[in-house]
Amino acid sequence: MSLRPAPPDIAPVRAFLQGLQTGLVRDLEAVDGAAKFIGEELGLPGGGKSRPRVLQGGERLEKAAVQFTHSVGAALPPAATERNPHLAGRPFQAVAVSVIVHPRTPYAPTAHMNLRFFLVDTGDASTAGAHWHFGGGFDLTPCYAFLADVLHWHRVARDAAGEHYEAMKQACDEYFYLPHRGETRGVGGLFFDDWREGGFEASFALAKAIGNAFVDAYLPILRRRLDTPWGEREERWQLIRRGRYAEFNLALDRGTRYGLQSGRRVESVLASLPPRAAWVHDHRPEEGSPEAALKGFLRARDWLGGDGPD
Repeated sequence: MSLRPAPPDIAPVRAFLQGLQTGLVRDLEAVDGAAKFIGEELGLPGGGKSRPRVLQGGERLEKAAVQFTHSVGAALPPAATERNPHLAGRPFQAVAVSVIVHPRTPYAPTAHMNLRFFLVDTGDASTAGAHWHFGGGFDLTPCYAFLADVLHWHRVARDAAGEHYEAMKQACDEYFYLPHRGETRGVGGLFFDDWREGGFEASFALAKAIGNAFVDAYLPILRRRLDTPWGEREERWQLIRRGRYAEFNLALDRGTRYGLQSGRRVESVLASLPPRAAWVHDHRPEEGSPEAALKGFLRARDWLGGDGPD
C-alpha cells in the first residue's frame, strides 16, 4: 500500500504570522513615538482567532492596523475561490496577517502588506485530502512620489522575491489597478496568489522572506519623509488620493470581499480604509505642480530597469 504525503501543518505558519504581527506593532509604535496600538483577542466560530491591532490618531501615524486572523470555516467563500472554483464550499482553515499604514504627513506614502495561507479539505484522498497555497505581497501608495523611495522599495522587493520578482511585480501592477481611473493604486511592489511552487517548505520560506522584508522596504522611506512640513494644499491632495485608495478597497479588492463573505467583524475587514478621505468633483492638479507629477508614477514601469517617470 502506497503512503500519501500528509497535508502541511498550519501551526508553524500561524506562529510565524503572529510573531510578524508582534514585531510590526513594536516597530510602528517606535516610529510614531507616542500612540499605542489597541489590541483585542477575539474567538471566532469553529475554533479560530482574531487578534486585531489598531493605532489611531498618532502624532506621525494617523492610522495603522496590523491584523492577525486564523479562520476556520465549513465553506470557503466565493472570493477565495475565483481562481479555484473546484474548492468552492469546501471546509477550510486560513491564517493571515494584513498591514496598513496611513501616515499623517502627505509626503510619507501609505503602505500595505498581506500574507496568507489557506488549507482546504478537498475530500480527495489522492491529494491527501487537502489543497494548500500561500498568497500576499506588499505595495506602496504615495501622494507625492519620490523616485529614490520607489527605487529603494523595489530593490528590497527584488532581494526578497529573488527570481520571482519580475512575475510578482507584474502581478502587483495588474492587481492594484483602478480601471475606472486608468491608473495603478500606487507604485507597485509584489503580489502572489495560489502559490505552491517548489512545495510547502520552499513556498513558506519565500512567504517569510517577503514578510520580513516589509520593514526594510518601508521604514527607511517613512523615517525619511515624516518630518517634511506640509500645509493645507498638501493635505487636501492627500485626502483626494486617499479617496482613490478607498475606491479600490471597496470596489475591487478580493480581500475585502473575502472578509465580508466569511463573516469576519466589519471593523477588522475595513481597518485598511484611511481615517479621512475626500472626493472633489472633476479635480485636476495644476499643470507642472508636484501633485500633477504623481500621474507619471501611476502606471506599470520597469523601475529597476531605468524606466522612470517622464
